[in-house]
Amino acid sequence: MPLLTRALALIAPPFCWACGSGSTAVEPLCRPCRAELRWLGPETVELAGVETWAPVAYEGPARALVRALKFRGAAGLAAPMAAQIVAGAPQHLVDPRAALVPVPLHPVRARRRGFNQAERLATQLARRTGLTVEDCLCRRGHARRQVGLGRSERLAAIAGALELRPGARAPAFVVLVDDVVTTGATLNSCAAALRAAGTRQVWALAYTRTPGR
Repeated sequence: MPLLTRALALIAPPFCWACGSGSTAVEPLCRPCRAELRWLGPETVELAGVETWAPVAYEGPARALVRALKFRGAAGLAAPMAAQIVAGAPQHLVDPRAALVPVPLHPVRARRRGFNQAERLATQLARRTGLTVEDCLCRRGHARRQVGLGRSERLAAIAGALELRPGARAPAFVVLVDDVVTTGATLNSCAAALRAAGTRQVWALAYTRTPGR
């Protein structure tokens, strides 16, 4: 551990983002909360026509990490989350031909939050895989929150709201990157916009997804 990190740990010990307890290791979760993570295994799932993989279920400590990244300004969590993705991701989903494309955040929400969590994850994934990041998608329309909406409501809210960024090129092979996948509606809309612009193959990686999907 670097000297500065050790000194900071003595002044303000690292705490667990899930339960708030102190920890002796510089980890986002304490040991008991790490033990509560439900690992989803090596199999991919198809969500809205997009082959998708995430290491952990969207519940408990994993949900707490996602919320900290999104709503508590903990952008540094993108690094350990990306490390967990890379550690177990199926090899064909990190195809060297592919570009990492972060799921875009509405400009209003991006200004409020200060960053796009999907872009931070994509950047950290790029450092670990050697793939490039192509931030080629954008959102338009109203910045309506998707939390709590069912699949049909999400599809209606997202339909037509995602498109290729003006002047951008659609990569031939794309790995979409997001922090969490629930219904797959956002992935579907991203994939549709990319395919319409010439993308041949779309996969997706996320840190967590809703169990049973």
